[in-house]
Amino acid sequence: MSQHAIDALFQVIEARKGADPETSYTAKLFAKGRKKIAQKVGEEAVETALAAVAEGPAGVTSESADLLYHLLVLWAEVGVAPADVWAELNKRAGISGIDEKNSRKK
Repeated sequence: MSQHAIDALFQVIEARKGADPETSYTAKLFAKGRKKIAQKVGEEAVETALAAVAEGPAGVTSESADLLYHLLVLWAEVGVAPADVWAELNKRAGISGIDEKNSRKK
């Protein structure tokens, strides 16, 4: 899934914020609030990890799509845009993962 595809999905998610929860799953998540959205992200992350152990690439692909969708809903709920995450990733480019983690401890 490309950055463009994620940006397009995020726009759809943002547009569903005011939709009818009876006709839109995304709107239903927003209506249930941040705690429920965060819970769904956690559930999908666990399902993705389990698929990595117990299923093949198709299972991981499917669960990863679910995880990314719910993560984007969470971003929209808390006011984080995909561009914010891309900028953070760009800041970390070329930095050792160990060095980056150690820099957060200061």
